[in-house]
Amino acid sequence: VQLQASGGGLVQAGGSLRLSCAASGGTWKPYGIGWFRQTPGKEREFVAAINWRTSLTSYSDSVKGRFAISGDNAKNMVYLQMNSLKPEDTAHYYCAALRGGVLSILATSYSSWGQGTQVTVSS
Repeated sequence: VQLQASGGGLVQAGGSLRLSCAASGGTWKPYGIGWFRQTPGKEREFVAAINWRTSLTSYSDSVKGRFAISGDNAKNMVYLQMNSLKPEDTAHYYCAALRGGVLSILATSYSSWGQGTQVTVSS
């Protein structure tokens, strides 16, 4: 499966953005999709994940209450609505396919990483 993230951009602190992740191709459908983010020199950080089959979601503490992940199973799309953005949310955001049925915060539980999309929040 191939994943394509989009929707990033430059926004002021307190603003909102919605990221999209489109899944296509491949011979298997992932159990769900996870969003991670990364800044230069740091490891990839878990942001949120959704299980397509159960609609269960998981969030990192740093985004809980501000970000919301949702999925459209029929369209093979996952969205990350990001509200009340902070400068520390600035990062390159990636979506990836969850390989197992249990939501995970570990990057090793995911595959088919897309190119990602840049989010920059100005103060």
